[in-house]
Amino acid sequence: MSSKNPVIHLVDDDDDLRHALAQGLELEGLPVNVHARADGVLDRLTRDDYGVIITDIRMPGDDGMVLLKKALAIDPSYPVILITGHGDVQLAVEAMRNGAYDFIEKPFPVSRLSTVLERALEKRRLVLENRTLRSELDQRHDLTQRLVGRSAGIIRLRGQINAIADTDADVLVVGETGSGKEVVARALHDYGTRSKGNFVAINCAAIPAEIFESELFGHESGAFTGAQKQRIGKLEHAHGGTVFLDEIESMPMDLQAKLLRTIEQRSIERLGSNRTIPLDVRFIAATKFDLEREGARGAFRSDLYYRLNVITLSIPPLRERKDDIPLLFFYLARDARARYGREIPDIGHALETALVAHDWPGNVRELRNYADRFVLGMWNGFDDAETPAPDQRATLAGRVASFEKAVIEAELVRHNGALKPVYEALGISRKGLYDKIQRLGISTPTDNERVTG
Repeated sequence: MSSKNPVIHLVDDDDDLRHALAQGLELEGLPVNVHARADGVLDRLTRDDYGVIITDIRMPGDDGMVLLKKALAIDPSYPVILITGHGDVQLAVEAMRNGAYDFIEKPFPVSRLSTVLERALEKRRLVLENRTLRSELDQRHDLTQRLVGRSAGIIRLRGQINAIADTDADVLVVGETGSGKEVVARALHDYGTRSKGNFVAINCAAIPAEIFESELFGHESGAFTGAQKQRIGKLEHAHGGTVFLDEIESMPMDLQAKLLRTIEQRSIERLGSNRTIPLDVRFIAATKFDLEREGARGAFRSDLYYRLNVITLSIPPLRERKDDIPLLFFYLARDARARYGREIPDIGHALETALVAHDWPGNVRELRNYADRFVLGMWNGFDDAETPAPDQRATLAGRVASFEKAVIEAELVRHNGALKPVYEALGISRKGLYDKIQRLGISTPTDNERVTG
C-alpha cells in the first residue's frame, strides 16, 4: 500500500528508449523495473502490488494490448499506461475504453510521463487503501473485531455473548458511560436468530417525558391533540427483532409499569386504541447504575428490574483492562483512518505507555476521541497543553478539585496568606491543608508561613 515503495514496470523492446525512460524516471525519484518482454512483468504481478505498468503497444510476442488484457485479468484496477506511435492513437483510445489508465504519444518528454505516472500511482494507492479498509470493515462480523481485547474480562464477555446470542432471553447490560453497551447489544442481535429483524435503539434519557409513551407504543389518529394520523411506535417497529433500551433508569416511573406489562405479555396497545397487538421482540436494557439499589431507594421499579435481569452482562471499564488499551487504540485509529482518509501515524512505545497510564473515565468513547485526534494530527500526547484530557473538567473529580482550589484560595486571600486560620476555618488539619495545596498547585506566600502558619 502507500507505506510501501511503488513498483514501476517499464516494458519496451527498444533498448535505447527503455534505458532513456528508466534513467529519466529514476532522476525524478521514481524506481523502475525494466523489461524487454511482457511475460517478465506478468510473472511478478499480484493483486496487492502498489505499482504501475508502462508499456509500448507494439512489441514482439505479447504486445502492449495483450499485456493490458492479462494484467487487468489479475487486477481490473491495475493502472496500465500505454506508449503509442502516431498510428496507434486510435488503438490506444480503444484500449482506454477497455481499462487502460492513460496513453502517451511518441515523442514525449520524460516530465510528461512522470506526471501521468504520479497520478496513476496516487490512484493505485487509493484503490489499495480502500480495499484494505473494506476488508477490515467486512471482518466486523467477527466478535473479536467488535469487542477488542485479550483481557480476562473481555474474553469472558465475548464468551457470554456467544452463549446467549441465539436465545430470546432478555438481557440487562451494565457498564460505565462510554464502555460499549450498545456494541454489546448489537452483537447480541447480529449473532442471534433475530439478525434479519430490526434493531431499534431507544435512548430513554433523550426522549421528552410528554412524548415517551407515544414514541414507544405509537398512537391512533386523534388519540391526543396533534395526533393527526396513525403512528407506529418503536416497539411495534421492532417486531421480529430487538429493542435496545439504553439508560433504562431514565424511563418515567409510570411508563416502567406499562413496559413491565409489555415485557410479560409480549403485546402492546397503541394510544387511543383498545386493540392488542402481539409483539415478538427481544428486550435488551442498559444502565450504568445498580438497578437493584435504585429499586431499594424507590428510584426504579424493582419488579421491572427483576424482569429485565434474566441475564446480566457486565462490561469491564477500560481502567480494569489496561493491557487491551494499545490494541484497542490501534483498532479505533483504523476506524478513524476509514472515516477521514488519513494515514495512521506511528504508534510508538512512549504513546502506548501514556495510553496505559491514563485512567479513561470516559472509557472506549474517550479513547475513540483520542484516536480520532491522533489520526487527524491534532494530538501528540497527554502532555500537550492545547489538548488536555477530554472531559477532565466535566468529571466529578475534576469539579471537586476545582471547587476545593477556589475555596482554599479564597480563604488564603481572606486571611492574608496565614495558614493556621485557613485550616481552622476549613475544619481540616495543618497537614491536610498542606497536602491539598501541593496536590492542587495552589500558590502561597512562603514556605516558612506554610510551616509555621
